[in-house]
Amino acid sequence: MQELVKEINKHLSCEFQAGHTYLAMSIWLREKDLAGFSSYMQTKSQEERGHADRLITYLVDCDEKVELPGLEAPQRSWESTQSLFDHVYEMEQSVTTSINRIYSIAEQKGERSATAMLDWFVAEQLQEEAEARFVRKRLRLAAGNSAALLLLDQQFLDGTALLAVKGQPKEKSI
Repeated sequence: MQELVKEINKHLSCEFQAGHTYLAMSIWLREKDLAGFSSYMQTKSQEERGHADRLITYLVDCDEKVELPGLEAPQRSWESTQSLFDHVYEMEQSVTTSINRIYSIAEQKGERSATAMLDWFVAEQLQEEAEARFVRKRLRLAAGNSAALLLLDQQFLDGTALLAVKGQPKEKSI
């Protein structure tokens, strides 16, 4: 169990650092007057804290020690919205790798409660990577077209940008 606890505590750093990075991204996007993207990143920042809270709850419920990590100052600017979302995708891939490592340890150790808890994270990471990939593709299609970028930003602002990725049908007006 100690190897598993060590890896979960190590992973807390990934979740908190991702949350901190998303907050920095939100600020940068707001400074560029991209309120929809900024709002999305603000939500992502809060979600990452929620992910860390799930892991902390698991450790506490198992009567294990929680080790809160120190955080590095995140990157504060990006060349473009495209490069920012490239960074998001790479960051989410890194988080997925860490979750998969923890899951493998839990399976090897026969820790069924850990694999049950981690099943949620596996599904969550699948969604996180799909969203980042989708936005990266949309931004590539926009290819520097300011009107297309603003349209995508507006879709984030009104909540419709990721409906297709999340498997939710868009509402039809009568």
